[in-house]
Amino acid sequence: MRVNRRQFLQLGGAAAIGISVCRLGFDLKPVKAHAQMLKTKYAKETSTICCYCAVGCGAIVHTSRAGDGRVMNVEGDPDHVINRGNLCSKGASIKQLAENQKRLTRPLYRAPYSSRWKEVSWDWALETIAQRVKATRDASFVHRNAKGQVVNRTTAIASVGSAALDNEECWIYQALMRSLGLVYIEHQARI
Repeated sequence: MRVNRRQFLQLGGAAAIGISVCRLGFDLKPVKAHAQMLKTKYAKETSTICCYCAVGCGAIVHTSRAGDGRVMNVEGDPDHVINRGNLCSKGASIKQLAENQKRLTRPLYRAPYSSRWKEVSWDWALETIAQRVKATRDASFVHRNAKGQVVNRTTAIASVGSAALDNEECWIYQALMRSLGLVYIEHQARI
């Protein structure tokens, strides 16, 4: 075998590089992989429905079991028939609804002609809403239409449902609205 000077330098350089790499600890033996423990291993899983649009994608929310109930992770529900585990960017950010420093946790009320909001109690807010709904319903309730037919309805109040409600919750909500005599009952999916 004849080796010229150029080939000798190429072979010598390749051998030197190979020896250097082996001395650095390069080894072709299999390496044992060590997986990290998932932060959601001991978390409580709750399946829910995304509240952003009318599609109704399923999501799994992981909350800590430390007693504080903080949301740790949100991911798509792979068993849900609508999204099969996928979530859009808004759905993936559901955690921010619960874990947000700027989130309102108390009801605010702005009086008529006022320029500022004031914090009120939940009892006061719910009582005031109930009184105003009753007053509006009583003032606008129609027992019979122009033909004399019994209609028992009000057209002064309207309702818009949410995509975050499942079928059973929608049924209960519809039953409540119909019992009040509402005619204009809509749902977010139809708008």
